[in-house]
Amino acid sequence: MIEAFNTWDHALFLTINGHHATWADALMGSVSNMLVWFPLYVFFLWMLHHRFGWRGLLWSLPVIALMIYCSDTGSVVLFKNTVQRLRPCHDPTLVGTVHLIDNYCGGTFGFVSSHASNHFAIAAFMLHVVPRRPKGLWSALLLGWAALIAYSRVYAGVHFPGDVLVGGLYGFTIGSIFFAIFHRVVLPRLVR
Repeated sequence: MIEAFNTWDHALFLTINGHHATWADALMGSVSNMLVWFPLYVFFLWMLHHRFGWRGLLWSLPVIALMIYCSDTGSVVLFKNTVQRLRPCHDPTLVGTVHLIDNYCGGTFGFVSSHASNHFAIAAFMLHVVPRRPKGLWSALLLGWAALIAYSRVYAGVHFPGDVLVGGLYGFTIGSIFFAIFHRVVLPRLVR
């Protein structure tokens, strides 16, 4: 079963990573850069303020910081350091076939993607913050944004598709748990 998964994962990786172009390298390199998304993060803070007021925004900040800490640290401690699956760019079976952007490879292990984990955690949290209508559009935009970042990691040669898939599922779970904590523990205290 694991062997079949690895075969599928390698083949899909080579398909995605093998179709590259100079313009796409620049785009995907930018998509992977967290600083590029700074205006979007500010917009998320505005949405939190708009939905829950100043107190809600202030109380959401430590919850979100702890969520990102758990998502990021968990992706390393629970997965990367435990599973120790090589990144594609460090995999000896793929030498000479991996296309890297700016020769960046990252650490030795890649399962799971911290980028995918962190951004899907943010997306899951924000899914509960966005306006009720049009909920489907907001959901598609948030999940599409996180998926684009995850895809960029495969395109860039630093993760297998399975790394970002499991990382995204892990992050989405963490984000949902932390919003539930925020909703059930923090928000009732703000109403008093």
